[in-house]
Amino acid sequence: MAPMPNIASLLKAEIARVARKEVRAEIESLKKASSQHRSAVAQLRRQVSELEKRLQLAQRRGAVEAKAKAAAGVEVSRRFSAPRLAAHRAKLGLSAAAYGRLVHMSGATIYLWEQGKARPSAEQISKLAALRALGRREIQERLTSP
Repeated sequence: MAPMPNIASLLKAEIARVARKEVRAEIESLKKASSQHRSAVAQLRRQVSELEKRLQLAQRRGAVEAKAKAAAGVEVSRRFSAPRLAAHRAKLGLSAAAYGRLVHMSGATIYLWEQGKARPSAEQISKLAALRALGRREIQERLTSP
């Protein structure tokens, strides 16, 4: 009589075979999902790149238009913000009187603008915008020169 195979080893082998089959099926679905996610990420990267290019182009066009308006003498509209004025003056470490000298106004007027109790005229706003474009050294030079 032939020896009977050990039932435990047969069960073990069958369980391993079925488990491998199940794992393989699960891995295939995960591979498909991973591939789809990679494709979606690549597509999103392309979209972001395209949008960044469009943004740069729009910024360049805006800058060119602003330069053209400035060259033509057309006034570029500016917005005024009291907290930004106060922050700029604080950043420079200037008193209201010193800041006022830079834009040919009094220190009290600067305080009123910062508190929102008064608004500068369009001409004064353009002076403030020009002042914001200057660096600390240039501002100090303007304050020390007569």
